Amino acid sequence: MTGHDRFFVITGGPGAGKTSLLQALAASGHACMPEAGRAVIRDQQAIGGPALPWADPPAFAAQMLGWELRSHRLAADLPGPVFFDRGLPDLVGYLALEGCPVPPHVEAAARLFRYNPTVFLAPHWPQIYVRDAERRQDPAEAEATMRMMARTYPAFGYRLVTLPRTDIAARARFVLETIAAD
Repeated sequence: MTGHDRFFVITGGPGAGKTSLLQALAASGHACMPEAGRAVIRDQQAIGGPALPWADPPAFAAQMLGWELRSHRLAADLPGPVFFDRGLPDLVGYLALEGCPVPPHVEAAARLFRYNPTVFLAPHWPQIYVRDAERRQDPAEAEATMRMMARTYPAFGYRLVTLPRTDIAARARFVLETIAAD
């Protein structure tokens, strides 16, 4: 496994267990790149910035673009498989979901900076969904986000593998067994 083939995206709607899965993969020694959205929200809230998803979706997406491009570049220096909490196509899906135009440079980034063709989709999971200060979407919005990602990634040539709704350890095993079989 070389180049972008070692980069694995875990996508889906908010509150579907993506971050918990990535934390489990990291705890078992795998390289993981954190989600841009939560970091951007925390930073913008700390500085009183306007680039928040509920205030200015295009500015929020622009901040996430910079984060995701940096994550992609940093991952190139990491050994073995690298797991990403979302990827560049998520930005295209996010903007479309918000009814915003997708700038050509965002589309270009999603096409140019590639990941492994297998992308893991965390299905909407109402039983574990929790809102918090950074996750303000209601369950319907969370499910709509997952559905948008389920359309967006295949449009960029990726094959989706839906994660099972099971405990974190079993999800991590599923991911590792799937990438080993590829």
